[in-house]
Amino acid sequence: MQETDARPEQRQSLRFLWLYALAAAGGAVSYVPFLTLLLPVRAESMTGASTIDLLAYCAFAGASAASLANIGFGWASDRTGTRKPWILGGLVWSCALLVSLPVAKDPLQLVGLIVLWQIGLNMMLGPLAAWAGDVVPDGQKGMLGGLLAFAPALGAASGALVTVPDLAGPDARLTIVACLVALMVLPVLLFGKPRPMPHLAEDVPEKAPEVRIAARGAVARMWLARLLVQIAEAALFAYLLIWFLSVDPAFTDNDTARIFALVLALSVPLAMLAGRWSDLKDRPILPLVLGAALGAAGLLVMASVEGIEEAIAGYLVFGLSTSVFLALHSSQTLRVLPKPSTRGRDLGIFNLTNTVPSLIMPWLTLALVPVFGFSGLFIVLAVLTVLATLLLATMPRLN
Repeated sequence: MQETDARPEQRQSLRFLWLYALAAAGGAVSYVPFLTLLLPVRAESMTGASTIDLLAYCAFAGASAASLANIGFGWASDRTGTRKPWILGGLVWSCALLVSLPVAKDPLQLVGLIVLWQIGLNMMLGPLAAWAGDVVPDGQKGMLGGLLAFAPALGAASGALVTVPDLAGPDARLTIVACLVALMVLPVLLFGKPRPMPHLAEDVPEKAPEVRIAARGAVARMWLARLLVQIAEAALFAYLLIWFLSVDPAFTDNDTARIFALVLALSVPLAMLAGRWSDLKDRPILPLVLGAALGAAGLLVMASVEGIEEAIAGYLVFGLSTSVFLALHSSQTLRVLPKPSTRGRDLGIFNLTNTVPSLIMPWLTLALVPVFGFSGLFIVLAVLTVLATLLLATMPRLN
């Protein structure tokens, strides 16, 4: 054991890390422009005044299918011991369903196609997430997390691209998205060629009971901390424009879009710097603690604003810190998963922290905003984010 500890850790190639980050960004491109822009337009053209109801059905059914499929295909890739065929199959399935969406002629068909598309999409996303755990050592997980910050930024940029006026019609936009996803995911499958890391795929020998308890506690803390931060993130994503308008009625949707773009652009270098620092200092959890703490501070500023400048400043603090948190959390989660042989399944369970908030957030907002205003909502969200901070700050080191 001492010889193993003294041996320098093998490092994964930069080529694979960058191509993997491109593929992860392709995952974001596969759903961000569609769910935020293209699907609402299609739903509105199909139902008119009932658009919100149809989108709610699509969101609920799609999130449920995505949650189950992510766990299921992650487990399947564990059982087969290979990830690439599942990623490729999911890529083909999801892209084919995306370009086939115009065949839906009524709301029921649209919801059905959304469910099938989500199943194919998570056939790709689940094994893709697990693949990083198979081949990226702990000493590079901070860098990987920094690179993953490109995903939401490129997802948003793709939405701006496909909706350029006169570029393409509604159906052609779906084809453009599918082509972009294929161009971003295929390179890592064809040219990534990661260095083998067999030690990352081996289950460790049975540990002492107190060590196993500590390991399970770390997994639970990481899962719950991400869920709490994601609830706050989902609430701000859905209601940011409405809140800005409540502060300043002259604020426009374009102003909100520019602030979103600024947060996404700045979060990439910040996440890369924080991730690289965590690798060099071997402090993987500290950037997460700081990200959650600063997110809570931003929410408290937002709860007490009196003008639009303070509102923008508070959101910038919240948006930047939580964007860095979520990017780095995605990679550092791989460090605490208990068994490599069930990595895909376990990451699917972690993926519930991305889908469950969309089911919780609307009811939380409806319960608080009519009675206490947005200030009351932001205070509750700040409390949740402080809890996430405490969960991570008190988590014992496992190595």
